[in-house]
Amino acid sequence: MIEYDFVNTPIVDIVNRIIIFASQHKASDIHFDPREDCMMIRMRMDGRLKDHSKVPKMYEKNLTTRVKLISKMNITETRIPQDGAIKGVVDGKELDMRVSALPTNEGEKIVVRLLDYSQSLEGIETLGFSPKNLKKIERLLDIPNGIILVTGATGSGKSTTTYSMLSAINTEDRNIITVEDPVEMNIEGINQVYVNAEIGLTFASALRSILRQDPDVILIGEIRDSETAQIAVRAAITGHLVLSTIHTNNALSTIERLLDMDVERYLLSTALNGIISQKLARTLCPDCKRLRPTTSYEKQIFEKMLGQDVKEVYEPVGCDKCNRGFRGRIALHEVLFLTDRLRELINDEETEKEELRKAVYDEDTTTLLQDALQKVVEGYTTFKEVYRVVDIDFDLEKSIRKEVREQEKLKNKNEKLEIIDLYDTTNSNMKISNKELSKIKEKAKEEAEKKYIKKKKFVDNDIIDIFEGTTPPTNNKDEAKQSKEKKETKKETKKEDKK
Repeated sequence: MIEYDFVNTPIVDIVNRIIIFASQHKASDIHFDPREDCMMIRMRMDGRLKDHSKVPKMYEKNLTTRVKLISKMNITETRIPQDGAIKGVVDGKELDMRVSALPTNEGEKIVVRLLDYSQSLEGIETLGFSPKNLKKIERLLDIPNGIILVTGATGSGKSTTTYSMLSAINTEDRNIITVEDPVEMNIEGINQVYVNAEIGLTFASALRSILRQDPDVILIGEIRDSETAQIAVRAAITGHLVLSTIHTNNALSTIERLLDMDVERYLLSTALNGIISQKLARTLCPDCKRLRPTTSYEKQIFEKMLGQDVKEVYEPVGCDKCNRGFRGRIALHEVLFLTDRLRELINDEETEKEELRKAVYDEDTTTLLQDALQKVVEGYTTFKEVYRVVDIDFDLEKSIRKEVREQEKLKNKNEKLEIIDLYDTTNSNMKISNKELSKIKEKAKEEAEKKYIKKKKFVDNDIIDIFEGTTPPTNNKDEAKQSKEKKETKKETKKEDKK
C-alpha cells in the first residue's frame, strides 16, 4: 500500500495524487471506506478491489470534504445520500468522474467512478465482438425503426457499447436525442437531456416531449420502470430507432423482464429488434501468460459447447507489467437478432419458457458461455475467469460432470487391464527365462561329468577310486560314506591285530 504524508502535504494535493494514480493504473472506481480506526482507500482494478492506502481518522473529514467540494456536493449535508460529478484533464486525457456519497455508521462512504469513453469513439470494431456478432449489430443499426437493448450488470460496459453504436449512426441526416441520468459523455451533434426527478423531469416525461421533437434516433439511458418501457416500445413502433439499456443477465431474461413490466406482447414482438448482452472478464497479460494442458472437465466443456478438441489453454503467471497475471478487461457478448419465428412465440401467450429458450438460443445465436470459451481458446482470458463471470446452466454442468466421471472410470479400468497385460507378459518372460536356465544347468552338468575321470589305485592291497577334475554331481556323498566306513574297519582290524 502507498503511504501519504498527511502532516506535511496539503489535502488538495493528496486527493489529486489519488485520482492521478487511479487514472494511470486504469482503475474504474475509487472507494473511500470509513472504518472504526481509519479510512481505507481501495481501487477497483481489472474488476477486483485492491487496498491502496490508509487515512488516519483525524484526516478523514478533510478528505471527504475535499472530494465533495470538487464534485459540487453540499459539504454541510452528511445525513442523506448525494450524487456529484468531476470533470478534468489528467495526464493530457479528459476524465469524467461520477461521485456518490452515502452515510454509514462510521461516516460518509464516497465512491468515485472514472469514466473513460475514449474506446467508444474508436468504433464498435474495437469492443471485442466476434465477426459473427459484429455483422448482427451492423444489421440491427441499418433497420430504421425498432428497439435495440444492451443488457448486463452494473459496470459491465453497457454505456460504452451504447455510445459506440450511437457514434456509428451519428450522421448529418439524423436527429438524435438522448435522455440520460446523468449525461455521461458529450457527443458533438447529439441533443442530450439530463433527467432531474426533483423537478419532475423523469425518463417518462422527457420521452413524451422528445417524441414531439421530430427525432430519428432516441437513446434512453436506462429502462427502470414499466412506464418508461411502455413509452420506449411505443416510440419504436412509430418509426423511431430506440437504443436503451436494462439490467438483466441474458437475452432470454430480458424478454421475460419486459413482459413483467406489463409491456403488451403484440407491441414487444413488433418493436424489439435485437438484444446485446455482455459481461466483462479480466484479460491475460500477454507478456507472462503460459500454456497448460486442459483437464478432463475442460475438454468436455469445449467439446460440448464449441465442438473443438482443445488440448491446451493459457493461465496467468504474474509480472511487473500486470496485476497477478491480468491486464485490462475484455467484453463477452451474446447478440440476439429477432426472427419471425421468435416474434410469433413472444406474441403467443401460451408459449412455454422452454420453447422460448430453444427459439432464443438456436443455432444462429452464440451464447455468452460460447463466446467466453472461444476467447479462452484464443488466449484472451482463462477458464476460471469465465466461470467467475458467466452463469453456467446447472443441468449442463451436471451432465458434463457425469460424463467426466464415466470417462475417468473407463480410463481407470483400461489402466488396470494394461497392468494385467503387463503382468502376464512378465510372467511369460519369466517362464521362458526359467526354461533357458534349466538348459544352461543341464549343459553345465554334462560338461562337469565329462571332466570327471575315475582311476584305480592300490592302497594297502585295496583298490580305491581317485577323482581328477570336478567332482561329479551325483554319488559323491555315498562314495565318501563308503570310504569312511572302510577306514574305520581298517582301524578296528589293526587294533585286534595288536591285541
